[in-house]
Amino acid sequence: MNGTYPTSSLRTAFSYCVQQVRSYDYENYLCLLHLPTSLRKAAFALRAFNVETARVRDNVSDAKLALIRLLWWRDTIDNIYKNKVVEHPVAQSLASIIHEHKLSKQWFKRSIEARIADSETESTPVTLADLEQYSENTASVLLYLTLQAGEIQSTAADHAASHIGKASGLVLLLRATPYHASRRRSFIPYEIAAKHGLSQEDLYRGEYSEALENAMFEIASTANAHLEKAQELSNVVPKAALPVLLPAVPCRILLDSLQKRHFNVFDPALTRGISGVSPLWFLLKLKWNALRGRY
Repeated sequence: MNGTYPTSSLRTAFSYCVQQVRSYDYENYLCLLHLPTSLRKAAFALRAFNVETARVRDNVSDAKLALIRLLWWRDTIDNIYKNKVVEHPVAQSLASIIHEHKLSKQWFKRSIEARIADSETESTPVTLADLEQYSENTASVLLYLTLQAGEIQSTAADHAASHIGKASGLVLLLRATPYHASRRRSFIPYEIAAKHGLSQEDLYRGEYSEALENAMFEIASTANAHLEKAQELSNVVPKAALPVLLPAVPCRILLDSLQKRHFNVFDPALTRGISGVSPLWFLLKLKWNALRGRY
């Protein structure tokens, strides 16, 4: 399949993927730098695919246009597996790694279908379980695919990846609450908002309240529980899988930043530095865990 694209074209495509991840998913960009060189191309292509599909709604003014673009990505994945050429740098990179590493189509389909379902309804999740499933389908699948690209077959690693993906997805949705609220969208499940008396209009106005703190705390606590479950598996996860699971570190940093600010997602301090901490501290924390083989 690589022969379908000139080497120079693939090199340009992979460079594009790296730049997209660096620009729009900086925490994970830093994590990927700690992967073995042989795995970085695949990881950057996978993360760039996530950037492309996650940002579709942000790049268009009409929800219908976003849906059309996501359907295009669904067709693109189908075409890649049919060995058809698609002239898009991320698609070119995906075609290369999919055929090199024999990656499972089901994970790509699960991710894109989750994005499509969200785009079609733009509705607020009903339960926390719904939000966890969305995180599994959009965040955990990236870790599954990266493990597969590294030929890492381990039930323990898969379980850890599931928990870390769910935690990361939940925490990132919390951090994005101000952005979503500005567009009159909410990913705070109805059951949690109702339980704590959090009104959507207060959320849309960006008003801090005890109800907001309690609702965010409950979601953050669920994310923390997933991180703890992943940590419990660390002694049985293969050494080769540890760098793949490093995204647990920025997730923990962001959770800690939220806790220090009483889970006020509208606190502007959360937008300073990286995940609310200084870039130097973030880099040191990430490096320390990578060197010690921890996540």
